[in-house]
Amino acid sequence: MTEKRIPLENVETATALFGPFDSNIRILERTFGVSCVNRDSDTGAGNTLIISGADEQMTERAAKAAAILAKTAKMQGTLPAQTAEYVSSMILEDRDGELEGYDDCICVTVKGKPIKPKTAGQKRYTDLIKKNTIVLGIGPAGTGKTFLAVAMAVTALRAKEITRIILTRPAVEAGEKLGYLPGDLQNKIDPYLRPLHDALFEMLGAESYARQVERGTIEIAPLAYMRGRTLDDAFIILDEAQNTTREQMKMLLTRLGSGSKIVITGDITQIDLPRNTGSGLVEASRILEGIEDIAIHRFTERDVVRHRLVRKIIAAYEKDEAERLSKAGTERRTRFRHATQDSGRVT
Repeated sequence: MTEKRIPLENVETATALFGPFDSNIRILERTFGVSCVNRDSDTGAGNTLIISGADEQMTERAAKAAAILAKTAKMQGTLPAQTAEYVSSMILEDRDGELEGYDDCICVTVKGKPIKPKTAGQKRYTDLIKKNTIVLGIGPAGTGKTFLAVAMAVTALRAKEITRIILTRPAVEAGEKLGYLPGDLQNKIDPYLRPLHDALFEMLGAESYARQVERGTIEIAPLAYMRGRTLDDAFIILDEAQNTTREQMKMLLTRLGSGSKIVITGDITQIDLPRNTGSGLVEASRILEGIEDIAIHRFTERDVVRHRLVRKIIAAYEKDEAERLSKAGTERRTRFRHATQDSGRVT
């Protein structure tokens, strides 16, 4: 039996590390096949996490994961189960090198909460935004594409790297017709732009957000309102870009002015365009590949930071889609073979 000890600085850190009903520690135990116990430190200075297991290598990996999680718990004061699962899975697969700097702080919300990348994929995404003028963030729901882009925009605004933030998205309904919405123009477009409002509220607070909008420092508008403009010294975010057409995507990209950045986010598995209309995001990811100062980042289900079931749901749908495509391919080949045989008999 191998035993490892992880010192925890105080009771608060231990509480955050263990999680509600010891849920985070159960993840460690299940992932690495170890047992975890919390003990008061011999010196009385804090707590100690004791990890024991029959497999020495797995026990060492569990201790490495616990040390990283304890550091995160200490810095953030909390530790979501998704973070415990993600770090544990990366350590289990010997990919701990990808975790370096994954929790660097981007900015702080109005309530003092630090906003940090929670996965290695999110860290690469934010690094690409820092280094490139145009970034395409493509991936499933819950990976933080939009939220992190807004955080980077707020950071750039606070640092006076830009003078305004422009947030836009196509006004396309998600699979259902909502009819004519009541109210003025702002009332009509608000439902489509609500995710962007929510992200800015969290980072700036309602009062500061309202002042910035009134001054024109923050602008949230439908994509159609971008036509004919040149956007200088701005951080432009195009959300739900999978629902843009080829022409709309080209229009937005050519609005880029001096001192500006564009971040384009979308999920190509959730396209709500008419059946025969191609997605501008799909086209752009193909056309712009390899161009200097343009980066394309593709998230995976590993980067999902919503409820842990979201990752499993995405994986299940991807598996079902692959099976359906495989079945459709087999059926097409069978029909072709039968048609060829029938043609031969007629001849």
